[in-house]
Amino acid sequence: MSQPDTFATRLLAWFDRHGRHDLPWQHPRTPYRVWLSEVMLQQTQVATVIPYFQRFVDRFPTLPDLAAAATDDVMAHWAGLGYYARARNLHAAAKRCVELPGGELPRDFDALLALPGIGRSTAGAILAQAWGDRFPILDGNVRRVLARWHGIHGWPGTPAVEKRLWALAETHVAQVQSARLADYTQAQMDFGATLCSRSSPACLACPVQDGCVALREGLVDALPTPRPGKVLPEREALALLLENASGELLLQRRPPTGIWASLWTLPQAETEAQLREWFAGEVHGDYDAAEPLPLIVHTFSHYRLHLQPLRLRKVAPRPGVRDNADLRWVARAGLASLGLPAPIRRLLDSL
Repeated sequence: MSQPDTFATRLLAWFDRHGRHDLPWQHPRTPYRVWLSEVMLQQTQVATVIPYFQRFVDRFPTLPDLAAAATDDVMAHWAGLGYYARARNLHAAAKRCVELPGGELPRDFDALLALPGIGRSTAGAILAQAWGDRFPILDGNVRRVLARWHGIHGWPGTPAVEKRLWALAETHVAQVQSARLADYTQAQMDFGATLCSRSSPACLACPVQDGCVALREGLVDALPTPRPGKVLPEREALALLLENASGELLLQRRPPTGIWASLWTLPQAETEAQLREWFAGEVHGDYDAAEPLPLIVHTFSHYRLHLQPLRLRKVAPRPGVRDNADLRWVARAGLASLGLPAPIRRLLDSL
């Protein structure tokens, strides 16, 4: 008996011919590797994630390995991938998992949802891909595909539109054979990333074009409805790149919450007065001899930072000021073992 011709069956037929079947987290496709890939793929493209994923699993091949790792080690292997809360949540979730019966990722939707950094879509993706359980997903790619195919207007971030898209996602996943749930989950992500892309979608090659409302009504470029625009606020700060007589750099760990949380970076302040006060309490040197370096402009999700680095060499720690958990002198050879924000690492690499 042939399968009915549905959105899901046509998408699977396309996936069998054109989908991505050789991603590193697919071989072997264990719950831990699926979970790690799903977290890394949040707001990050596959091509960027692959080398990070491979280095991460080489260092932390199992969930217990990750749970037992030091925070600095985890952040160092994540550094450069951005959105660092993902790494902190991943580490915290691993520690919780080893305390559960069995010591592994739970095969239960509510238990997954209770772990740090796992939302409804990520939980569904893990269950569908790792165990073949019937759960829908609704990541950015799937939101875009469903909004176009069904002609759904309104920004998908609003509760009403999101609720409608979830209902449609559940309708489609209900039409998939049990043996193909993992493939269907991957097919949706691949289709949105490669064919039904945000800009210049390949509608002529689309396997479901005949049912697409957006294509029929000339709304492909208009859907999904974009997020209402907002102007990012601009902030300014200064940072000190301090070197001692041995060429070591003074690094400071950021607080456990907020921007660049728990990463090692340059001592930083919002005003020169604050930075001078900090400098006077920690090191010997002539602050006014500091050399301005090229301005760093870095955009976060909710503001744009203009960071002015100042370089000062041959400074020395004040008597009684020693390395501690949040402030240390680091040789250049030791930088690779620490988690550094990408713009700070680029700055240090350029010197």
